[in-house]
Amino acid sequence: MTRKAVSPDSPVRSRSKTLAALNKVVDDLIAGDEKLSITSVARAAGVTPGLIHNTYPGVAERIRNLVGKSVRAQRDSKHLALMSEKEKNRALRAENDQLLAEVARLASVNQKLIFEMIQLKAVANGKVAALPLKPGPTRP
Repeated sequence: MTRKAVSPDSPVRSRSKTLAALNKVVDDLIAGDEKLSITSVARAAGVTPGLIHNTYPGVAERIRNLVGKSVRAQRDSKHLALMSEKEKNRALRAENDQLLAEVARLASVNQKLIFEMIQLKAVANGKVAALPLKPGPTRP
């Protein structure tokens, strides 16, 4: 097995050194109150954003957490918002059903009053003779 000769000009990278450099850059950006993003960390560390995403997902997740864009946090907040909206929807549907039943009851009462008004107008004009009502059970 042949090893590649390392020229004195090329920097020797190792995972641990790169990870340490990425963490140091993240800490420096936070301390300097500069914009924190995966791209800015990659640029400052001299690596590509793809390297951070693919090789150092822990660093990428840390950056997202610091920025407030954690995948898990976003999912959880959207799930909570969805559950809240579903509960509001359920309450509104129940209220809607109750109001529809009330409208149906009031329409029935309204129709009964319209018939009664027509009958009273006819009696008042003398076109119809009023018949005495039989005594019976009282209705509300």
